Amino acid sequence: MDAERNRERIIAAARTTFAAEGIDVPMSAVARAAGVGIATLFRRFPTREDLLDAVFADTMHTYADAAEKALADRDPWNGFTGYIRTVCSMQATNRGFADILTMTFPAATHLEELRARAYHDFLELIDRAKATGRLRPDFTDQDMVILLMANAGVIAATAHAAPESSPRLVAYMIQAFTAPQPETLPPPPDPDALAHAMLGLSCDRSP
Repeated sequence: MDAERNRERIIAAARTTFAAEGIDVPMSAVARAAGVGIATLFRRFPTREDLLDAVFADTMHTYADAAEKALADRDPWNGFTGYIRTVCSMQATNRGFADILTMTFPAATHLEELRARAYHDFLELIDRAKATGRLRPDFTDQDMVILLMANAGVIAATAHAAPESSPRLVAYMIQAFTAPQPETLPPPPDPDALAHAMLGLSCDRSP
């Protein structure tokens, strides 16, 4: 009973701490917020990724469900743009989730399964939006990754002082994604290189 109670206290404390400060806060800070010793935390969650998996499972389900809901929209363009706004809004309200979206965590298998589910649905959203003629033909899924990385940076810099900055960035980007456009974009980054950049963010923020 005590073990389960400690586990729930740790998850609750981590959820609050990660949302406010991001996922790179020291594990010792999470332990203090939960009112347990660091040894107790590591018995329940041997690695940071184990804790992330537990804390963000529900949020990642919401993220994956948002893509499924967008696909169900009878207007593909509305589904596509609505999904972008939803995900970017989720980033803005939870700094930890903003970090999760722009990094990869191979050991957090449940999170990565949900990420993969949302990714495949997003690819279908792209195809449907292009078929309407509303989405520029040179848009790629890497553009969404770049938007999420940019939005995470804006959120980190302005969340408290100028929270309207993130929605404005997103609106600008949706306009940029809309066809027709007078010029084509430079080639997108190599997917493996972009994934490496995201992994680099994760490594840089690890204690």
